[in-house]
Amino acid sequence: MTKEFPYNLGLALSGGSAKGFMHIGVLHYLEQTGRRPDIVAGTSAGALVGGLYADGFSPFEIADLLTQKGFLGMTNFQIPRRGVFGIKSFREMLDKNLRHKRIEDMPLPLRVVVTDLDRGCSHVFTQGDAVDVITASCSIPVIFNPVVIDGVYYVDGGLFKNFPVSVIRNECKTVIGVNLQTDTKKSYRKNITSIAQRCFDFVFGQNAQQDRANCDILIENRKGLDGISMFDLGVAPKLIKMGYDLTRSHIDGKPHFE
Repeated sequence: MTKEFPYNLGLALSGGSAKGFMHIGVLHYLEQTGRRPDIVAGTSAGALVGGLYADGFSPFEIADLLTQKGFLGMTNFQIPRRGVFGIKSFREMLDKNLRHKRIEDMPLPLRVVVTDLDRGCSHVFTQGDAVDVITASCSIPVIFNPVVIDGVYYVDGGLFKNFPVSVIRNECKTVIGVNLQTDTKKSYRKNITSIAQRCFDFVFGQNAQQDRANCDILIENRKGLDGISMFDLGVAPKLIKMGYDLTRSHIDGKPHFE
């Protein structure tokens, strides 16, 4: 007996900080070729881009919104308590621009992966305050403050599941996964963001392995993203084009997953 799936095509978007701009190029190609996903799962940068897309933003609108202020325009430096940077401006950006304030009200089903810092486990939100949940998924530990939701502290979902394929695998006939995690290079700068990025790259790369194997179509460029820092938004146009070209090379000529 053929299994029935609630969704035909699912899209899983990994975390990756500034490299998340690649997700925009992926979405542009999928829309351009009539392969719009029926559900999106996202972690960290994937939750941000995926959340805006599920909310009804076009890929071009997402690109414009996320390049308007840059990293320093969406965060504020603070005396370290729980994180080096506050996220008040980031929250305000989401609150001002999101068209649907709750995840369950968005036009496209959305799954957002976060880390429950209190219990030490991964958690998937399918409903709730969109600003809180997306901000929590993007809150890289130490660098950003945790987000408190219903009394629980949440941080970046990438600590346990940076590549959320398994979150939607059983719900979808076909899953396209976009993994932004690259091979960790040998050399690195000895400053706080480079050290943090290197540590998280090790963690994210390790926990993504099983999810890489669970994709029907895996889109990634493991060698082409060296030298891109966590918050380098100046490379956004290059990354958007890279995401578009990679998706075309992986999907061109394949059926429309109908």
